Amino acid sequence: MTKKKNLLSNQPTIFDWIKQAENASRQCDNPPSGSLDCDAEFRAAVSADLKHAQDSRGQELSRFQVASRMSELIGCDITASMLNNWTAESHDKHYFPCQFLPAFVLATGGQRRAFECLSRKAGLFALPGPDALRAEIQRIEEEIKGKQAERQKRMVFLREMETTGSKGQGS
Repeated sequence: MTKKKNLLSNQPTIFDWIKQAENASRQCDNPPSGSLDCDAEFRAAVSADLKHAQDSRGQELSRFQVASRMSELIGCDITASMLNNWTAESHDKHYFPCQFLPAFVLATGGQRRAFECLSRKAGLFALPGPDALRAEIQRIEEEIKGKQAERQKRMVFLREMETTGSKGQGS
């Protein structure tokens, strides 16, 4: 008899993704006038991606680091000031160039909010590729190892406390 795998209640299955994509594509057949204006939502998504940007080891990245990575990937100068202008609601004439989105996703460590904002409005969806999944699995494995090391330290400390405590009681 096989054991059922415990899925997290908030973890979507592949079938959930497909159903969601099907529903999204139906909604895009005849969108109401003005419903595709996603400027504020997209700016917020870019900001959130920047806030959660991380490198392959799971270390947080600054806007300066993201801009630098994007510059390397695109081959032209991207500055943190440009990122700030693209995300600021007060700079409504500064738009994030769509041709920079692939570099942005890669530079933020695979953050997808901005990409998903645009694709959802078009009734599309994408699943992460094998490289992105491998990187995410590696990051999770490193987190697990880190937590196991922390657990081990606490176990050693607990044993020392118990040993010291039992010696002090017997005297």
